[in-house]
Amino acid sequence: MLSWMAWTMPSALFFLGIASLLLVMTVLEIRKPCVERKGWLPISTTRGDRLFIGLLSSAFVHLLFLGLTDVTLWVALGISVLLMATLLRWG
Repeated sequence: MLSWMAWTMPSALFFLGIASLLLVMTVLEIRKPCVERKGWLPISTTRGDRLFIGLLSSAFVHLLFLGLTDVTLWVALGISVLLMATLLRWG
């Protein structure tokens, strides 16, 4: 199924996850438009802003784990999921 490109299953699942997040956020925005709010981040943000900040933060967490430790990336994934959930809820 993925032979048309040199994709591995983990990379395909990663991009499928991001596409799913974007689809869910689009549906949420259509059904219930959000307004800017001030959480613990130092700026007022919308739902999409917090998603973008969370994705960037997750990328940096993974890069730090790759560059500085020999720990499996599953730990970085767990930290990233918790970080993303925290940012989306209270950021």
